[in-house]
Amino acid sequence: MKTFIFGHTPQKTPIWGYRFHGAQEKVLILGGVHGNEPEGVLACELLKERFFESYDLPYDLTLIPAFNPDGVLKGNRKNSNGVDLNRNLPTKDWTSQIAEEKYFPGVSAGSESENQALLAFIQAEKPQFILSLHSFRESMLLDNNSLCRKECESLARRTGLVIKNEIGYPTPGSLGTFGAFENNIPTLTYELLRGMNFNEIREIHVPAIYEMLKERI
Repeated sequence: MKTFIFGHTPQKTPIWGYRFHGAQEKVLILGGVHGNEPEGVLACELLKERFFESYDLPYDLTLIPAFNPDGVLKGNRKNSNGVDLNRNLPTKDWTSQIAEEKYFPGVSAGSESENQALLAFIQAEKPQFILSLHSFRESMLLDNNSLCRKECESLARRTGLVIKNEIGYPTPGSLGTFGAFENNIPTLTYELLRGMNFNEIREIHVPAIYEMLKERI
């Protein structure tokens, strides 16, 4: 495992990344895009522990447990600039118009240093699969642009989560839109249930993700 600084927040907090080397395609796993969703952060940390103990997957895999560390530290959805990072990516549908303040997309598309680091990584590394771990009032697997059907079906068999193609409301500037719809990168948004028991994440969801990754080979 290689530990590295993926990027920095506006407060100069480092965004820590962990890289596990394999010979096949490149995979990116993100948690903590929204700082008030600790379930995704925990799932990533547990995956890191499992990979550290024994990494037998063929992927060149990059894991970012807390993409928005300033938000995670304070339990805030948005970053230290008050921006929703999952509404700030430079998509064709990016807009400064918001339905609620919690979705504030920033002063311009791609304005935030966290997303600038993500964009630079995607451009340089060209990952073939992105898994973004969130939590929501309803658990689900979002198969953005129907590019992750095999992965979703594998996870659904093991977790009972439903597979959907959209969350039910517009998400301009989101990673799902940027990755899957605009750059044809299979991008799976994994919505754990908000407030889920951490033991359930450890015993059901983390093993399911690991087995899904094995089945992709």
